[in-house]
Amino acid sequence: MSIDLPRETATMIAMTRRVLLVDDDPHIRALLAFAFDKAGFAVEEAGDGEEALGAVARQAPDLVVLDINMPRMDGLEVCRRLRASSDLPVLFLSSRDDEFDRVLGIELGADDYVTKPFSPREVVARANAILRRAAPREAEPEVRGVIAKGQLRLDPEAWTAHWGGAEVALTVSEFNILKALALAPGRILSRDQLIDQLHGPGFAITDRTIDSHIRNLRRKFGEAGGSDVIETKAGVGYRLGPCAGMGEAAT
Repeated sequence: MSIDLPRETATMIAMTRRVLLVDDDPHIRALLAFAFDKAGFAVEEAGDGEEALGAVARQAPDLVVLDINMPRMDGLEVCRRLRASSDLPVLFLSSRDDEFDRVLGIELGADDYVTKPFSPREVVARANAILRRAAPREAEPEVRGVIAKGQLRLDPEAWTAHWGGAEVALTVSEFNILKALALAPGRILSRDQLIDQLHGPGFAITDRTIDSHIRNLRRKFGEAGGSDVIETKAGVGYRLGPCAGMGEAAT
């Protein structure tokens, strides 16, 4: 027997976002679950990395909130395995203010991180920011259609990046950084300007986070033959390179 739901209820169910909370501390999971439930998320939980990978396969969440330090399999390894086959957004939780862990997490493809102790409201706010960047949306007039330079092709509506005809898999943050540079040809964007592009003015992340995303972009495009996709102006910031390909970069 089928049940016809009111249109408003059906729409709300269809739009419900699913978050997977992964932490070996049940108290932390309970705090976050309460905050995310209050914000309208459907919440799933996992107590370690191996359980998290199984939950991702079964539940297909929209976002994973992932503790770094866990038994059996830590969050860095979980992120590494997720990134081998998926661009699922990841928000890291770090139990200490360890820059190495944070930077390594970003280099593995995490979209953001929060250091413990944290406000559950901040975690929800950062999760919402990640999902807003990842959600399909109507492109603004200046970014409608494909952005092209040399071997580089960006499609903001399809959220795809290509180099010389081959797709390059990017995380949401990596794509947005590259798009910001592509929309400002010839201009150097500072780290603060790139942070504003990703999160809005006043969002507190370190310059090293942007540098890690840039390294990821260079590595991924370098593997595809695009060693000149981004240029650095020491002490100032970054700009889009000539995108000519290896052996053809402008000097």
